[in-house]
Amino acid sequence: MNAITRREFLASSGKGMVGAAVAGRAMSALAQDRVKGANNKVVLALIGAGSRGTSVIQGLLKNNQNVEAKYVCDINDERGGEAIAGLTKLQGYAPKRINDMRQIFEDKDVDAVQISTPEHWHSVAAVWACQAGKDVYVEKCSSTTIWEGRKLVEAAGKYQRVVQIGTQNRSADYGWSACDYIKSGKLGKVVMVKSYNMLGGSRVRRYPDSPDIPKGLDWDAWLGPAPYVPYNRGIHDMKSRGGWGDFWAYSGGILSDDGSHVIDLARLALGDPGHPRSVCCIGGNYAFNGERETPEFQSIVYDYGDFVFTFDSGNATNYIKKAGSNVRYGKDWPFWPQYSCRTEIYGTEAMMYLGRHGCGWQVFGPDNKLIAEHKGCFPDDAHQKDFIHSVRTRKKPNGDPLQGHLSACLVHLGNISFRVGNKQLLFDAKTERFTNSDEANRLVTKPYRAKYAIPEHV
Repeated sequence: MNAITRREFLASSGKGMVGAAVAGRAMSALAQDRVKGANNKVVLALIGAGSRGTSVIQGLLKNNQNVEAKYVCDINDERGGEAIAGLTKLQGYAPKRINDMRQIFEDKDVDAVQISTPEHWHSVAAVWACQAGKDVYVEKCSSTTIWEGRKLVEAAGKYQRVVQIGTQNRSADYGWSACDYIKSGKLGKVVMVKSYNMLGGSRVRRYPDSPDIPKGLDWDAWLGPAPYVPYNRGIHDMKSRGGWGDFWAYSGGILSDDGSHVIDLARLALGDPGHPRSVCCIGGNYAFNGERETPEFQSIVYDYGDFVFTFDSGNATNYIKKAGSNVRYGKDWPFWPQYSCRTEIYGTEAMMYLGRHGCGWQVFGPDNKLIAEHKGCFPDDAHQKDFIHSVRTRKKPNGDPLQGHLSACLVHLGNISFRVGNKQLLFDAKTERFTNSDEANRLVTKPYRAKYAIPEHV
């Protein structure tokens, strides 16, 4: 067995350095004026103070020196207390609690924002931040449409902003070593890739609209770019995440939530291929016959010309599990057939199992022979270090917006195929438009309410 250790990998490739630049990524000369030394303070603001936002903003302070959180912003008055309490303990004083992100954008002291809102706000808030001269850490999925994802790429480039997508596996050494192993040719020619996002779930039912908006919630601002609708507790909850992921206006469903991590890591391992030539998605609410708009199950086929990529996503397989901490931190391996977030990469000589969030990879040949492996470690800390390092040095972050956009587009392509009736759609990579469906092209973008819109020219 050819076991690749972390030390060997770092020595041979230079791509796994936690919190440092990945080899070959140069600092932008156009942004030299904003280079910050390691001892210069980086001032942050949190936009979206749910559990994930709270975890990441506190991690950005824990994992980096001389970083300050000045604001915690949320349109729900019942949120933000946990984030403020944790940040106060870390930095010795409390950040200011606000409910309007524009106050952050107007503050010249703020260097960067961390966006952990529901998905329909991700690109809008990130583009606005870039226009205001702020660097951005934005959670996945970085967009809800192909068009707005492209606008985020354009805004990051035009305003020379560091934009880190929250696809943490981009800061994991096992992702880069998997890519190098495949490039070495030891798998043979890659002919098929299968990714899975098979999770547990339950039946989703609709709730009636409410004439009353909960006290302490700016419902209009929560809806933001989405169409105005009456308050509905099936979409929003004051204390928990809520059901917004079940509706197209706010999310791409379970595929864009957990599935986007799997897709992005698979693309990284494959050398970051561009757009596929076509897509076809079959799906539906087969398990619970629920009332959600986004499907319970989807099976997607992407045609890349010289290999096929399939993605299966669902939320009723309670017997298929995510990995526990013993796997995520390198002690054990997953039982691959019942690990929910795996990718299988089939070459003509051998095949690779690849797992997200620290699960690493293993290569098997004939007769179930283990040929090579690389255990991983959960990469949240590394991704947070990489972001602050990029803010200070202006180097391209590991989760750069272009690759985030290309990965997000696989989510959007699958969902569009499903929404137009499970049709095979031909896609033009240059124009990012479909060549055989006007109906599909209408879903490349979406209408925005005027005061919450991304402009055509960012």
